Amino acid sequence: MPTLFKDYANRLSAVLNSYPWENIAPLAQEVERRWKEGRQVFLCGNGGSAGNAIHLANDYLYGIAKETGKGLKVQALTSNPAVMTCLANDVGYDVIFSEQLAVLGQAGDLIICLSGSGNSPNIVKVLDQAKSMGIKTCAILGFSGGKAKALADISIHFPIDDMQIAEDMQLIVGHMLMQYLYSQSTHSNI
Repeated sequence: MPTLFKDYANRLSAVLNSYPWENIAPLAQEVERRWKEGRQVFLCGNGGSAGNAIHLANDYLYGIAKETGKGLKVQALTSNPAVMTCLANDVGYDVIFSEQLAVLGQAGDLIICLSGSGNSPNIVKVLDQAKSMGIKTCAILGFSGGKAKALADISIHFPIDDMQIAEDMQLIVGHMLMQYLYSQSTHSNI
């Protein structure tokens, strides 16, 4: 058992040590821009990535600002089970995110898709929907990056064939963004 834990830690450490972290800067700038302009940021994903989307939406709504009411306008498209199950049942699981974005999103907003494979039909469709609406797109991906890697305006790709580490990296990037945004709230009038 200890060997399994050490192997996991070594694989995670290898990803952390080999990634060119300057690749996160464009996403940080895009999120900060939406924050300053009062625009919205949307997050989505499936399974553990759905949980990560909700977790990060919480961090950005509340945890980045020094003052009440100064957080980011952010929504996890995974957070309302009634809406998700209605759409899945009535229209199809592949549109549970794109149907929400079509109503809630506006040109100039940003969507961040979290996906291990980058091939989930609902992730591909929401990226297409966002582009048709003038919404900037980002995808944080594992494995080969899949279709989402080429579709997203900003692709943050960790080429690791391990779903748990791919999901770990989603949160690590998300927490890096949170700390960056928090540091900006102490230096500006956001």
